[in-house]
Amino acid sequence: MSPLKLKKGASSHSAYDLKTPFGDTVEQHTLAVIVENEPGVLARVIGLFSGRGYNIESLTVAEIDHTGHQSRITIVTSGTPQVIQQIKSQLGRIVTVHTVNDLTVEGPSVERELALLKVAGKGDHRIEAIRLADIFRANVVDSTLESFVFEITGTPEKIDAFADLMRPLGLQEVARTGVAALSRGPDAHV
Repeated sequence: MSPLKLKKGASSHSAYDLKTPFGDTVEQHTLAVIVENEPGVLARVIGLFSGRGYNIESLTVAEIDHTGHQSRITIVTSGTPQVIQQIKSQLGRIVTVHTVNDLTVEGPSVERELALLKVAGKGDHRIEAIRLADIFRANVVDSTLESFVFEITGTPEKIDAFADLMRPLGLQEVARTGVAALSRGPDAHV
């Protein structure tokens, strides 16, 4: 049997090779979704993610325009490029969604998160907790003789690093808001 001879410029790939052109690399993307501020909108957005098994790593939502009745949902999600594209397309089909912007691919953006951390301890642990809070520019928003509540804003990585350092000093509880993000530059996504 003679080996298969391919014409010049032809590919050796089968027509039935169904691999995606995007590959299987999982990426994290930050989506800014402007929606109509009315009951049930958030449930529809969340239902899209839960119904299709998409992951939400962070979610923040608040009204941004009282007169225009619009809210901004910032979603940090992960998936292959094909999955991310599906998420954006399906979000755009929800009637009450005005715009969907992928801040990860549309250029540089600023992302911040707020966290409150309760740290309980005595003696040297209290002194070390205050010293580290000063380094991370965290504020003491509550204090008792045996505990502090620190407020810190920054990137999720900065908050993770602060929490990791506070853990051996008596970290008791953490509350995080999730990522809020805006694109850099003069263009607005409203």
